[in-house]
Amino acid sequence: MSEVLVLVDHADGTVRKSTLELLTFARRIGTPVAVFVGDAAAGEAAAGSLGEHGAEKVLVASDAAFGEFLVAPTAELLAALVQERQPAAVLVTSGAADREVAARAAIKTGSGIITDAVDVAADGTATQQAFAASYTINGKVTQGTPFIAVKPNSTSPEAAAAAGAVEAVSFAPSDASKTARIVKVEEKPASGRPSLTEAPIVVSGGRGTGGDFAPVEALADALGAAVGASRAAVDAGWYPHSHQVGQTGKAVSPQLYVAAGISGAIQHRAGMQTSKNIVAVNKDDEAPIFELADFGVVGDLFQVLPQATDAVNARK
Repeated sequence: MSEVLVLVDHADGTVRKSTLELLTFARRIGTPVAVFVGDAAAGEAAAGSLGEHGAEKVLVASDAAFGEFLVAPTAELLAALVQERQPAAVLVTSGAADREVAARAAIKTGSGIITDAVDVAADGTATQQAFAASYTINGKVTQGTPFIAVKPNSTSPEAAAAAGAVEAVSFAPSDASKTARIVKVEEKPASGRPSLTEAPIVVSGGRGTGGDFAPVEALADALGAAVGASRAAVDAGWYPHSHQVGQTGKAVSPQLYVAAGISGAIQHRAGMQTSKNIVAVNKDDEAPIFELADFGVVGDLFQVLPQATDAVNARK
């Protein structure tokens, strides 16, 4: 079977769940080959997890330039691997950086790219949600090597033991790719909650919170969920923009999405409509969010959420 390159999304060698999902999709198309960009020792450490989820090989590129410059060196590496190995497809996580990498590499190789996919079939057909998720589109790249960026939580990672053999890649990015140097990196204080775009459960608050996100955060912590916010809540200064879900915020696709005090305007729906199960809590029984919800509670979130939190904690 032809190889399918999977760009590894990791934090200091710890492979993110979104990459394991990509390996699951990759096995439908061909033989998964993971591409790890970073420290060689970290790549060796990550090989175990990658192999357990189907990666036959783990290509490790550890040139210092990958950590010193933004996206362009990684895109150049990916383009070189495509030209050398002629894979059936290239899969990346649909995050800001990896989408940029895939787009640059696609241009370099004269290939097509599909972003924000929520499913990938064996023949390389990708499923997307378009126009604020009002339409489902099945598309296929018709030129070059298909590059597909897949949203996190689009599938559940499936174990499939493979060799996971580590192969060092000798690749030095060209000077042309070293145009945007990283001069400073600041880490945000850890909240103890999962990443918004990768969390399997998201609890979001909107205008109905009145700025008090305590019930939203309490339920999120009980569920082990991430906290999101509507644009109205963010614009009011009640919650950081980094937590905004919507067309001008982040797009999420969790297994469970709880919308508390959110009316369900089209801007917000664009960022969460692909969630597998949606629960809405709103005092207004005519709120648009109920048209989208799988389960709805008409009530005051300050009464409903604490009861839900107590019920979840009682089951632990």
